[in-house]
Amino acid sequence: MTINLTKATFLEKVFNFEEHQEWKFEGNKPAIIDFYADWCGPCKMLSPILEQLSEEYKGAIDIYKIDTEVEQELAAAFGIRSIPTMLFCPMNEAPQMASGALPKAELERVIADVLKV
Repeated sequence: MTINLTKATFLEKVFNFEEHQEWKFEGNKPAIIDFYADWCGPCKMLSPILEQLSEEYKGAIDIYKIDTEVEQELAAAFGIRSIPTMLFCPMNEAPQMASGALPKAELERVIADVLKV
């Protein structure tokens, strides 16, 4: 199941950008963060794919969602200009971003190659 994040839960579970200048992932397993909005068509297409992946990779990765309309400060902090945009957070490497509604096969490739799951 995907989990919606607020700024407070993002700072706790992903990255506390108020305390750290450099990336320091706070999670205990790799994560995908989906920046979306309720009115966004491609976001609506991506949502069920992320729900499927959250079940298939349960316990191996976390999948979070951030509503850019509600959490504008988070969207601004990451320079989100188009949605959906996904932030891929491996355990001990720099995060990577991808824009657009990626197909499931591409997301599975990213989970293997970037998140190393």
